[in-house]
Parts: sequence; C-alpha cells; structure tokens
Amino acid sequence: MKKQTGFTLVEIAIVMVIIGLLLGAVLKGQEMITNARAKNIENEYNGIVAAIYSYQDRYRALPGDDNKADRFTDITACTDLCGDGDGTIEGVFGSTANVESRLFWLHLRNAGFVAGATNNQDQPNNTLTGIIGVSTGLTTADISISGTFVAFTKIPQNIALIIEARLDDGQSASGRIQGLKNSDNSTAANYATDELYNLFFTL
Repeated sequence: MKKQTGFTLVEIAIVMVIIGLLLGAVLKGQEMITNARAKNIENEYNGIVAAIYSYQDRYRALPGDDNKADRFTDITACTDLCGDGDGTIEGVFGSTANVESRLFWLHLRNAGFVAGATNNQDQPNNTLTGIIGVSTGLTTADISISGTFVAFTKIPQNIALIIEARLDDGQSASGRIQGLKNSDNSTAANYATDELYNLFFTL
C-alpha cells in the first residue's frame, strides 16, 4: 500500500504568500495606471490653459473669439473663420457647427500652439477617448459655470473622483471643476455611480 502524500502546512502557507504577493502587485499596478490616466487629463488641461494664455499674450485676443484671425495664412477671410471679439467663446463645447468653440481649435492650430492640420476645426480627443471642448458659460439644472471652461468628456468614475479630490472640492456641482453624466448631461451626484462623466474645468 502506497503512502499518501499531500501538501504540508508550510507549503500551503508559502503558496498563499506567493498568491498574496501576486495579487498585491496586480492591484498596485492597476492603481498606478489609474493615477497615470488621471494625471494625463490634468496635463492635457494645463496644456490647453498654457496655449490660451500664450495666444492671448501674442495676439491680444482669445482663440476662437479672435476677430483678426485672418492674419494666418490658412485663414484667408474672416467671413466664417474669425470670432466676434467680444471676449467670450460662443457655441456649445462639443458643437459640430462653424462656431467659436470650434474656431478655438482652428486658431490655436494656425498659431502653432496645438498640434493638427491648420484647416481643422475639430475638437481633439482626450486620452480617455472622449473629446476636449472649450466654451464660455454653462448652466443646467445641476451646475452653473459663468466663465470660460475646458470640458473633458467620457471620464470614468474612478478618474473623476481622483481629479476632484486632487484638484477641487470633491463635489460635482460646485468649485472650479464641475461634472455631469456623459449619457444625458444630468446630475453627477458627486460621481456616485460607475459610469462615464463630463468634467468642466473653469479657467
């Protein structure tokens, strides 16, 4: 009769320790990726702000609102490609029409402050596959922004929570960063549910 063998308690303990270490490494890796994604959004915002201020410093105008943008080679006439010079960026931030919120990107590209073709008005994608949009003033039943803002769409819940905690007050309806649900632009309720959100950073 053969003697039955099995794992000793020491061997089982060693296996459990190894499994624990592997799980810890995986979770830590996921946390690092999540933090990096949040940081990428922050860096994109800072880059847009720097581009706006650089444009204003050089041309004494707000990109998109610039009523003398025909100074650029690829903007031959102001009929449709210049703003009205009133100090605001008009139009919905995600618009597909020929409005100042899209001319914003055309002007920055022509000035060389944002990458892309100089005849392209399209909003760029953010690192999380949504878009980056800019406009002035946004009022809904849930949030109110009076000044110019930079919008980032399709931000996952965990990223939204990190950004709010790191840069603002953690509240979706107050502070310099406010948010709405991406699905229907309804209240974000402090990002309480696992879904995508639109974040609005006030300049």
